[in-house]
Amino acid sequence: MEVLTMKELLETGVHFGHRTRKWNPKMARYIFTERKGIHIIDLEQTVDMFRKAYYFVRDRVAGGGEVLFVGTKKQVQGTIAEEALRCGAHYVNRRWLGGTLTNFPTIKLSIEWMKKLETMVEDGTVEHMPNKEASRLRRELSKLQRNLDGLRHMERRPDVLYIIDPDVELNAVREANILQIPVIAIVDTNCNPDPIDFLIPGNDDAIKATKLITARIADAVLEGREGRQDAPETASAPSEDPAPATPVVTAEDVPPAVEDLAATVSVDTEEEGA
Repeated sequence: MEVLTMKELLETGVHFGHRTRKWNPKMARYIFTERKGIHIIDLEQTVDMFRKAYYFVRDRVAGGGEVLFVGTKKQVQGTIAEEALRCGAHYVNRRWLGGTLTNFPTIKLSIEWMKKLETMVEDGTVEHMPNKEASRLRRELSKLQRNLDGLRHMERRPDVLYIIDPDVELNAVREANILQIPVIAIVDTNCNPDPIDFLIPGNDDAIKATKLITARIADAVLEGREGRQDAPETASAPSEDPAPATPVVTAEDVPPAVEDLAATVSVDTEEEGA
């Protein structure tokens, strides 16, 4: 049974690329033709390359790997969060914080601080603080949740990145390449395919197109988790990147690294994709 069919791709408009004047020549091999000033993507290649990406994700997750979904463009934010939550993966759909992968120990500190603030709000600790201090902590918590909520359960670096539009998520691609983390991405005709390990030629702007492909990647994660449960415990692949020791974070003693990152997070620079 095909994991993705030509009919589904056509119905959702995956074959529509960008205007010919905005193309990247490196994508020429994946372009079928040109129609009314728009490049048409070769869907036969898309089906074949998606199949390889699907089984790679399934097998990596079955071996104990974790997947991180990344897509910060306005039209894909909802899809990224919805499908990542459905399959139990991690996600970034607001803003990619520099060092999310390459400086993960610091990001981990911020995640722990976010959880600590949530506990303080829930148990009423914040209510007993001066109004100015309580207001500051609530604002800080809101900013941390906006950028780190999809990473709250990530104990170590992911084993695979799934990205929508690698040109927009260039920093995420660079960090993954530095750490040699495999990258799977929907690559449109205006993108550079070179840094991508498993590219899926297709429309990265249309909501239906990105929803279809992202949902199938989520299905691959779910299938891999089922395989992990069925396999004997002794057959589980060991973690490639052991989780760093998590220091104890208290409200009274916020590490300087967290304060610096919180200041960075406070700058709202959400970008709308092309």
